[in-house]
Amino acid sequence: MEKQEYTITLYTENSIGMIGRISTIFSRRKINIESLNTSPSEAEGIHRFTIVIHETEDVVRKLCRQIEKQVEVLKAYYNTNDEVIWQEQALYKVPTEIVTQKAPVERLLRQYGASAVVIRNDYTVFETAGHREEIDALTEALAEYNLIEFVRSARIAIIKDSEGFHKKLKEFEEAEPAAEVVENRYLDKQDKVFTM
Repeated sequence: MEKQEYTITLYTENSIGMIGRISTIFSRRKINIESLNTSPSEAEGIHRFTIVIHETEDVVRKLCRQIEKQVEVLKAYYNTNDEVIWQEQALYKVPTEIVTQKAPVERLLRQYGASAVVIRNDYTVFETAGHREEIDALTEALAEYNLIEFVRSARIAIIKDSEGFHKKLKEFEEAEPAAEVVENRYLDKQDKVFTM
């Protein structure tokens, strides 16, 4: 099997130390994480991890099964780039005088769909979203025009053929409703019950 880029999507409870435990699973297997993003998901109280790695499908399948063994992990999916819609965001800081005096820079920024976020006398910050190759190409082009600073976000992705995790969670709750909470009848009588 040939290595390729995979996007792993995890749905987890929002608990302390989750990033550390998940990254340890990758570290133990000597798998490099190319990109890692966490955010709230469409389901309240559930967080979504988007992780990009370069591996074989067999390794990725086993890795997802191992990750799902974590108590707080509800579900792990893996997909190729063709199976997801994905973007990365980037910020570029360039000298304002270069932008105002050089028409090629302005055309370049328009070509890549960049828009100004902050304009100051000494610098202008632009943002754009796209695939890694597009962001890398714009970064390389802006390097010729005194690029001051650059930062790229982690990948965010949506699975094309998915109805969302929230729907699956609701179906599960309907099929297996949680047991009703039973109040402890001794809870408010602790002085009378626990006496010495």
